[in-house]
Amino acid sequence: MSKKLVQIFDTTLRDGEQVPGCKLNTNQKLTIAKQLDELGVDVIEAGFPISSPGDFNSVEEISKIVKNASVCGLSRAVKKDIEVAAESLKHAVLPRIHTGIGTSDSHIKFKFNSTREKILEKGFEAVKYAKKFVNDVEFYAEDAGRTDNNFLAKVCEKMIEAGATVLNIPDTTGYCLPDEYGNKIKFLIENVKNIDKAILSCHCHNDLGLATANSIAGALNGARQIECTINGIGERAGNTSLEEVVMIMKQHPQLNLDTKINSKLLYKTSQMVSESMGMPVQPNKAIVGANAFAHSSGIHQDGVIKNRETYEIINPFDVGVNESAIVLTARSGRAALAYRAKNIGFELTKNELDVVYAEFLKFADLRKEVKDEDIPIIIKKSNLKSTISL
Repeated sequence: MSKKLVQIFDTTLRDGEQVPGCKLNTNQKLTIAKQLDELGVDVIEAGFPISSPGDFNSVEEISKIVKNASVCGLSRAVKKDIEVAAESLKHAVLPRIHTGIGTSDSHIKFKFNSTREKILEKGFEAVKYAKKFVNDVEFYAEDAGRTDNNFLAKVCEKMIEAGATVLNIPDTTGYCLPDEYGNKIKFLIENVKNIDKAILSCHCHNDLGLATANSIAGALNGARQIECTINGIGERAGNTSLEEVVMIMKQHPQLNLDTKINSKLLYKTSQMVSESMGMPVQPNKAIVGANAFAHSSGIHQDGVIKNRETYEIINPFDVGVNESAIVLTARSGRAALAYRAKNIGFELTKNELDVVYAEFLKFADLRKEVKDEDIPIIIKKSNLKSTISL
């Protein structure tokens, strides 16, 4: 059975850039956009064109250089927004306008001071107007996670009627649980007329740490696009992490889901985004963190040295990392010390290792990590009666 393809919609340059202090200039955006295109994302959301002249320029310039992915510009359900987005995308090979409006009762009442009927009509007119400029129109139902499912189904049906090709179902506040979000997608698949004419898209935020889980639950229930960012960056607690959803599908073939992402470029892309935005990747970040393939516990180190798969479900080469790291600390065992010593030219016998290890533990207790350059010092302090050359 062939796997079902899930499109990857990258919003690093739009939603990801909304992180305070992470503003990118046009040249930085162009560099990242080229990398995303090479990575294999299906859609690059390049910005919110009407928000500023700089953002308009960035979307326009990105549209000129992207060869494979669709280039997307965000807009509100406002005619001027849509016109500006269309103008910024005029050079794109595959342009997409992403327009929408809040659909939860909270947004309708407090944000728009409106009614469900008026919101439906406003969304319909926005999609219809966007279709005058581009064939590919995505509609976002903001705060869909907290929107009544029956009304959300009406919204989706109306937007398909207007010509929407993609229906974005955002968990804007990161509130949903995975089964709740998955069931919402399932409900739409089963209850929206002509749902086969549009792709359902997951756009999940990470306020409760569930963005990745929710996106996968959505895909398992019929969504065929996941909106995400490199390193999971984004407002508040961030967005769905691109590298996480991609590797979950890659490592779990039983899900019968796949993407077009070249996973060997994930680490490089992660580093590029981190450096450009001045936003370090937390060391324990899944897939691309500095410690993702690092082992310091003696039990783990011994297992990995004997067979990598004992403690690693992903081959580091698959995400562009050169090798697993055996980190020497006071928690490390003899096997790790012998391994690292051998790597720099010291072959220790069992008896020699016992002596050196005792000295190693004294040394390691005083430091967070023992480096390669420390090993000869430790061996020398051990006063071995051997032919080891220092």
